This record gives sequence, C-alpha cells and structure tokens, in this order.
Amino acid sequence: MRLASITRSVLLLAGLTGLLSGEAMADAAKKNYRLYCMGCHQADGTGSPENGIPSMRDEVGHFLRVPEGRAYLSQVPGTLNTPLGDGETADLLNWVMSNIGRSSIPADFKPYTADDVRSYRASVPQDIPGMRVRLVKQLESIQLGAVR
Repeated sequence: MRLASITRSVLLLAGLTGLLSGEAMADAAKKNYRLYCMGCHQADGTGSPENGIPSMRDEVGHFLRVPEGRAYLSQVPGTLNTPLGDGETADLLNWVMSNIGRSSIPADFKPYTADDVRSYRASVPQDIPGMRVRLVKQLESIQLGAVR
C-alpha cells in the first residue's frame, strides 16, 4: 500500500512539473516578446502602420499560408537579430501565433521547433523587405488582403 501511495505522489509531482515547465516556457516567451518585439509592434501586436511597423494582431498567422512565409517570420531582422537561441525563438514565434496571430493561424499550423528556426536562419534571403512584398502579394492573390 505504501509503494502505491509513493508511486501516485511521484506521478502527480511529475505531472505538475510538466505543467509548470509549460507555463514557465510561455512566461519566458511573453517576456521575450516584451523585450524584443513590443517596442515596435506594441504590447497587443497592433504595430504602428503609419510609421511602417505592420500590425501582427490577427494577421501574422496568414504568412503561414504561403510556402516561404513560415521561414520569413524567423528571418525578419527583428527576429533574426535577437540574442535568443533557436529554441527560445521557436517558443517566441509560437507564443506570437497563439497570443497575437490568433484568428489568422491556419487550422493545420504546426508549432515551430528549434530545428525549424535553425534551418531558416541558415538560409536568410538577401532582400527581406522584397520578400515581404512578394509574400503579401501572394496572400492578396489568395484573398487574404488584410495583411499589410
């Protein structure tokens, strides 16, 4: 009986640890958004379109609908030039999707992984602004013109 009680306690503790580590990752990603993204994109992701800073709110997930869009979000200078590691950047991008991109995220969204980010960072296009223009045109052609 004592062994069953200890086993139950260990399993409960393991489950709570997993839950807490997931919360800690979300807290770290939120903190990283505040440190590296919020200065331009604002706390709620609305950006400052009149100053050339696009809104991400309910829009950023649209980039996942075009082939190069997923990589692009890892390659924009604001993401690329942070001191964050690949895993931290993946967590940040996933946090942005679920907290800022929300309704724009495709149903088949697969969360970013550290391996994804590492791969995307290894092949950054020379013309990121031009890449954005091309991606927005692709999005507009599939009737997602709300992305700016």
